[in-house]
Amino acid sequence: MSGTGTIVDGDAELAARLAHAAGRILIEVRESGLIGGKALGKAGDVTANQFLINALRQQRPEDGLLSEESKDTDERLSKSRVWIIDPVDGTREYGEERTDWAVHIALAVDGVPTIGAVALPGLNLVLRSDRPTALPPEGHPLRMVVSRTRPAAEAVAVAEAIGAELVPMGSAGAKAMAVIRGEADIYLHSGGQYEWDSCAPVAVALAHGLHCSRIDGSPLVYNQADTYMPDLLICRKDHADMVLEKVRSAAAA
Repeated sequence: MSGTGTIVDGDAELAARLAHAAGRILIEVRESGLIGGKALGKAGDVTANQFLINALRQQRPEDGLLSEESKDTDERLSKSRVWIIDPVDGTREYGEERTDWAVHIALAVDGVPTIGAVALPGLNLVLRSDRPTALPPEGHPLRMVVSRTRPAAEAVAVAEAIGAELVPMGSAGAKAMAVIRGEADIYLHSGGQYEWDSCAPVAVALAHGLHCSRIDGSPLVYNQADTYMPDLLICRKDHADMVLEKVRSAAAA
């Protein structure tokens, strides 16, 4: 039974296939040239979400489901296994025909981000929790990935304190995957997110041996009644204590 709190053979492959297929759909919608700008972003969200919701309900009918683009219900709260998806993470970047947007597919089991796939369709990549790769060497100086439009004050303060370079980037998924791909060393966010923004990236990052937590060091817990998640830290484990200490210092200043 898929709804009873255990991992089922094929869960990871399903997540990766869904992320890849949704990414292909989104690229095709964008390359059609029939719609652009904000309307393109909205069309992409709707189209990808419809595909993902229908596929998951067919493939895992007993599991719970939470999507950014679907009305939430209390039904998922009684489920041990819950799929948490973001059909287009970085709608603005998608609409602007950039590459720093993503598709998130995650399976949380008893609140823990257990299976994840993050597609970066603009780069033709899918990063997945069941196929971790070795992390590239860290940067010198360290690099901290931040929002390209509204960098969080805490992130900027911590970057200054540790001498890190800021790397502006779009979606949360793209930022998290930048740490895995060696484009950054730290992703610190304090501007508020929702469960679908981080569940899949965190599952993939954990599988790659990275530290993932709230910025006070507490664990990230999913499938909550309130889906708001105020903050997030993803970094190499040997940087975690330093970054968390600088966050505390910045908050006390």
